[in-house]
Amino acid sequence: METLKKIYERFKNLDKKKRSYFIAIFAVIFVMAWAFISAGLITANFNRAQLKGNQDEQKVDAVGIIITETKDGNKYFEIYGETGHYSNDHSIATLHNVIGNFYKDNEVAMSFQSSKGTYDEKTGVITLYENTYIVLKDNTSLNTDKLIWSGSDKETVAEGNVLIKKNNEMIATAQKGIIGADYEKFKIIGKTQTKIYGKEK
Repeated sequence: METLKKIYERFKNLDKKKRSYFIAIFAVIFVMAWAFISAGLITANFNRAQLKGNQDEQKVDAVGIIITETKDGNKYFEIYGETGHYSNDHSIATLHNVIGNFYKDNEVAMSFQSSKGTYDEKTGVITLYENTYIVLKDNTSLNTDKLIWSGSDKETVAEGNVLIKKNNEMIATAQKGIIGADYEKFKIIGKTQTKIYGKEK
């Protein structure tokens, strides 16, 4: 108590300028201490939330995930998931109710929607599962069970119940379809069936 009285007396005897400095320094120290304590509490709560449940399976759930890749001013893809989660090391994102675009020369070359998709940050591979529907820039559409995109310079692979439609000119079914890196050519593999229709005049 005596110590506090002495400090108070000294503070009272300080001139106005020194008192202002003292108050400002005290305020800064108080704010920094408060921020440090708050950050510690938030981090502790976050860690506790992550560790709940199975020790071997930690994941961070998210709503409205958008992932894009742009390099040297060129956009390669954008993918949006209504909901999703990240793996333990944040290297794989799993998305639900997915829509997005793949780009060539900064223009949309292929648009897609799917019930589920994954993005592997280490390999750069996007995989779409279940009810996958895509449309190429020439209006060719494709339905498939699974679509694998491995990069803008690589072929895109469709697997399972592949159905391709090109305007009113062609319908093809196959077990597997491969779309060229230019998004303009494709080939079908496995048990295939193709119907070509003449253009109406």
